[in-house]
Amino acid sequence: MIPVTEFRQFSEQQPAFRVLKPWWDVFTDYLSVVMLMIGVFGCTLQVMQDKIICLPQRTAASNQTAALPNRTQAEPEDVSLLAYQEMTGLKTDLDLQQYSFINQMCYEKALHWYAKYFPYLVLIHTVIFMVCSNFWFKFPGSSSKIEHFISILGKCFDSPWTTRALSEVSGENPEEKDHQKLSASRCSIGAAPEEKVPLEKTQSLRSIPEKIVVDKPTAGAMDKKEGEQAKALFEKVKKFRLHVEEGDILYIMYVRQTVVKVFKFLLILAYNSILVPEVQITVKCHVDIQDMTGYAHFSCNHTMAHLFSKLSYCYLCFVAVYGLTSLYTSYWLFYRSLKEYSFEYVRQETGIDDIPDVKNDFAFMLHMIDQYDPLYSKRFAVFLSEVSENKLKQLNLNHEWTAEKLRQRLVTNAHNRLELQLFMLSGLPDTIFEVTELQSLKLEILYNVTMPASVSKLEDLQELSLYQCCLKLHTTATSFLKENLKVLRVKFDDSRELPGWLYGLRSLEELYLTGSLSSDVSKNVVLESLRELKCLKALTLKSNLAKIPQSIVDVSSHLLRLYLYNDGTRLVMLNNLKKMVNLTELELVRCDLERIPHAIFSLSNLQGLDLKENNLRSVEEIVSFQHLRKLTCLKLWHNSITYIPEHIKKLGSLERLYFSHNKIEVLPSHLFLCNKLRCLDLSNNDIRFIPPEIGVLQSLLYFSVNCNKIESLPDELFFCKKLKTLKLGNNALSLLSPKVSYLALLAHLELKGNHFEALPAELGGCRALKRSGLQVEDTLFETLPSEVRAQMKTE
Repeated sequence: MIPVTEFRQFSEQQPAFRVLKPWWDVFTDYLSVVMLMIGVFGCTLQVMQDKIICLPQRTAASNQTAALPNRTQAEPEDVSLLAYQEMTGLKTDLDLQQYSFINQMCYEKALHWYAKYFPYLVLIHTVIFMVCSNFWFKFPGSSSKIEHFISILGKCFDSPWTTRALSEVSGENPEEKDHQKLSASRCSIGAAPEEKVPLEKTQSLRSIPEKIVVDKPTAGAMDKKEGEQAKALFEKVKKFRLHVEEGDILYIMYVRQTVVKVFKFLLILAYNSILVPEVQITVKCHVDIQDMTGYAHFSCNHTMAHLFSKLSYCYLCFVAVYGLTSLYTSYWLFYRSLKEYSFEYVRQETGIDDIPDVKNDFAFMLHMIDQYDPLYSKRFAVFLSEVSENKLKQLNLNHEWTAEKLRQRLVTNAHNRLELQLFMLSGLPDTIFEVTELQSLKLEILYNVTMPASVSKLEDLQELSLYQCCLKLHTTATSFLKENLKVLRVKFDDSRELPGWLYGLRSLEELYLTGSLSSDVSKNVVLESLRELKCLKALTLKSNLAKIPQSIVDVSSHLLRLYLYNDGTRLVMLNNLKKMVNLTELELVRCDLERIPHAIFSLSNLQGLDLKENNLRSVEEIVSFQHLRKLTCLKLWHNSITYIPEHIKKLGSLERLYFSHNKIEVLPSHLFLCNKLRCLDLSNNDIRFIPPEIGVLQSLLYFSVNCNKIESLPDELFFCKKLKTLKLGNNALSLLSPKVSYLALLAHLELKGNHFEALPAELGGCRALKRSGLQVEDTLFETLPSEVRAQMKTE
């Protein structure tokens, strides 16, 4: 007997694949098992029992042939004589072997082929049905995707993050809380041990609120390891989605196997309906073997005919049901959009609005999952949501960055504020808002970060720096920053990355923008709204400006400091500067200026001007600075200036003058008529001589002539008794005057890179000068008397 289990390999698949078998596939599988049993049963009967039994059929010719030739039947005969009389002619009886031979001959020639092979046909058709139902689970191109999908689906379903994410959403909606209380009182709810959350059993996607009755402490109990596993799941789902949505092989394979089943159903129904009547109990058989048996006509009984007839009708009924189910499957495949899957109901019921719709094979598998249990799709959808992923990242971030760890990273910045810098994090830890003493927050290379309403806890926060950081604000956070933020620094790659909320910071006093802007900024809407910053006092732009934007002019009424740092792009059309009459500080750095812009001379309140790293060769226009009565700091360093005009003497208010890194060879004596100078930097030039008029600068505190060609120092230099810093390094000096002792306040003296053979012992008179402030070669330092060296080494 053939066991049914021998055919298991045709329909066997992994137990996990059951989630991709809708009810019709399960139903047809059971029908296949029943039809398989019919086939196996019929085959077993064919093997174990006689197939046909035949008897000779007497005719008139056969009766005469069978009569004895020597006497008739009417003649009386003694019974005892018949017993010993030898019979002659053809015998009329048949032995067992002849009957067996006749049965076989009639079975092969007279019995209809359908009656003979019916069980085998049933068996073959059923095996084909079974193969068709499960072929997409076996085909290499589709089975790999299915296995990967089932693996991810199971992990998503059992992940603690799924429960937590849905429970948090559920907890955010007060109406849902009421619904949960009602449902909890009406339903008895059980949960799987892995999920630790009771779920309501539902039958359709529309009726799944996973309006879960959430136990808040349990939902929150998610350790770091579980968070990392959930994070890995998000990455797997992203990659799987990209891979599967590219093609539709699963859909095509399932459609093809369904079409084959429908075709088989029609074929079986057609030819079986015609051939079932051919299965008859009595079969007339004519075999030309009269010479062997004496008979040519036989009447045969097909022993299985009655049973096979009933089985065939029963089989046709099952095939009909199977076919109708396959037709329904075809209708479902062709009249529904199975290559697109919408999570609209999930979005409505969970509140996670960013769950994307999917397509192709991904959509098809989700449709199949819904036929098994819609809850799978809902829990799987959590891992398609960026909002959910961001919440998970936030949770992991909070585990990693505790408030204590953040406090350890606090430093005091250049503006004497407590600053916290966060670099290349996946988000903004919520624990930041527990560090209430924070005054400055620096975020660098953080993407898609949202500042929550809890930022209002940082009452001392005044400074915010965003470097390649896309920051969004909660409504409450926007209101808080509008009132409290004083300093904002933004570094960007594209002007479109500038946050729109910065233009509403009405309390902002300092704004620093670093990034590439278009060459025609006046047409750039990005900067049009600066006029709304009514408290703005300082503006720094590090970009590629070709002209001063009109939006900057619009804030000129309260703007005090303007710093423009170009990337070498020539700044033209500076007439707008004339309108910025309240400016006290102006820096135009790397703007490729060849002359000092005349518009600057209209800034009557200007106190400091920096024209660093331009292309200035002549500064004859410096005479016009005499109208700027408040100008105290002038920086013309890092240019190509070859001389200082005599008109410099008219700048009587100057206190700090920087001519370093130019090509100056001669110092005019008129320079030292600016007797208010406290800082004079002439380093990195070609100066050979310092005029004795330098002694006029009695207020001088800082004097640098490093990296020049000076061979000697005038004694008048040492009459500047307020000097605290004197830099003479990298020159051609060979002697330091003993009068250096006049500089009692000198704290920093640089002598390296000269031709000194010894240092004067009078350096001991510079009581403020210590070894750390004396920049000189060690061998030269040893030439000082021991008591002077000891004095300098004592701090």
